Amino acid sequence: MSTVINIGINQADRVEIANGLNNLLADTYSLYLKTHSFHWNVTGPMFNTLHLMFETQYTELATAVDVIAERVRALGERALGSYSAYAKVTGIKEDNGVTDANQMLQELLEGQEVVIRRARALYPLVNQADDEATADLLTQRIQLHEKTAWMLRSMLAK
Repeated sequence: MSTVINIGINQADRVEIANGLNNLLADTYSLYLKTHSFHWNVTGPMFNTLHLMFETQYTELATAVDVIAERVRALGERALGSYSAYAKVTGIKEDNGVTDANQMLQELLEGQEVVIRRARALYPLVNQADDEATADLLTQRIQLHEKTAWMLRSMLAK
């Protein structure tokens, strides 16, 4: 017996929003993995600065995946939870052995921008469905990722 979910968002919209959030979850988790890998593998004169900055970023991303997954569940859908499921839908390129600190910064910047675009693309549906809770989540994610992108961009400025 299936439980009826009656939260003021029609079923089709709930499913579509949850699918969009699962894509955002995949991007966020993939960016978490990449950021953590770069934290472990960064070298060079900016080591300490980048090592600490990447740790701050991956720690925040680890918290974010939980928040996003819990919103998917609140909408009544199953949250993605495997590398293979994430790989099918993520727009984040995985770490392929990058060792140059500036290349790490550039790739993380690109990853942040992928997440920003993914979150922003959900807004029309979320607004049309009057899903304020998801809109709030998206606003918070976009704000944080835009700030992180600005910081990464500033590190790359010459």
